[in-house]
Amino acid sequence: MPQGRALLTEREREALAGEASDSYYHKTRSYFRNRLDELEKDLDVLAEHDPELLEELQEIVCKNNQEN
Repeated sequence: MPQGRALLTEREREALAGEASDSYYHKTRSYFRNRLDELEKDLDVLAEHDPELLEELQEIVCKNNQEN
């Protein structure tokens, strides 16, 4: 199965890292905020239908947050 993206494409990661024009940086931030809105819906579905996957996601997010 091909590797897909999570919340950001490789190009969007580069843009947020400062490796793109200012306009693409701001466009990427806007896209990301929209994805966060959709993520909330996904979290609701996981909470109701697959709490194990939700727990895995929370562990990843919390782990990365503690490392930074």
